[in-house]
Amino acid sequence: MEPSHASRTLRDIVAVLVVAIFMFPILWWGLNSIKPYSAIFDKDGPVYLDFEPTLDNYRVTMMGVSRVELAIQDGGGTYGAGGASSYDSRQTILDSIIVSVGSTIISVFLATLAAYALSRMAMRGKQHFIFWVLSQRFMPPIAIVIPLLFMFRDMGLRDTHFGLILAHVLINLPLAVLLLKSFFDDVPKDVDEAAMIDGATRWQSFRRVVLPMVRGGVAATAVLCFIFSWTEFMLSLYLTTSIRTLPVKITTFVTSTGTEWGFITALGTTAILPAFVFILLVQRHLVRGLTLGSLKE
Repeated sequence: MEPSHASRTLRDIVAVLVVAIFMFPILWWGLNSIKPYSAIFDKDGPVYLDFEPTLDNYRVTMMGVSRVELAIQDGGGTYGAGGASSYDSRQTILDSIIVSVGSTIISVFLATLAAYALSRMAMRGKQHFIFWVLSQRFMPPIAIVIPLLFMFRDMGLRDTHFGLILAHVLINLPLAVLLLKSFFDDVPKDVDEAAMIDGATRWQSFRRVVLPMVRGGVAATAVLCFIFSWTEFMLSLYLTTSIRTLPVKITTFVTSTGTEWGFITALGTTAILPAFVFILLVQRHLVRGLTLGSLKE
């Protein structure tokens, strides 16, 4: 039965309201990133649009401009609530890119091989193994961070880019394997067999025939791995000291004398943009992959 025009209109209105409720905190976050210090901490109440936009918060966090210079330009006042700590986040962004891209490449490479094997090759206890792989993602990072800290210290991997990349690979790999397996399962096995009948080896069939057919799924998996690594906090906090990823760096903006909301929102908005763009590019494949085969008969 087709829904009436009134019910469709009501459904659309409710959908818009729900989206607006979820989007308002993000919009408010971005709005605060372009507010001057006086507008963020206005004693008379929240300031919505009655302020002069400024990029000073981005200049400090993204360009390394000294907050002392901003204080002088601001008439000699104290620009911000914190002390004299550094808010320059350029090295932090570089560290986050190295760790996120590195862990994504390794995770997708290993997961692609493992997922193809689980999808195409028969093995005893395969379903139990798949469930074991999935169960590894159920374990919260806080449960393994202390043992991992001692292991990495003894192996000389603590406070290194490679060590943090390896830790993120361990976290991302189970979900990446299951996600890619769902895409390989959608490709009929007859495709592999036809390629091998024509003289291709198993590896050639995988690399030249099957893999191009699931490149959208590989892209969606890579985006998920990148986002998980880009936003991961617990392992980055405990396994590194001199290397600070974006989530860890943002926590340093909370000082003993106050919270630097302008700098926090500027760096946070910058951190949101890459993940937001990547999700828009592969959203169709991402939604399909997250069903994990639930649409199959």
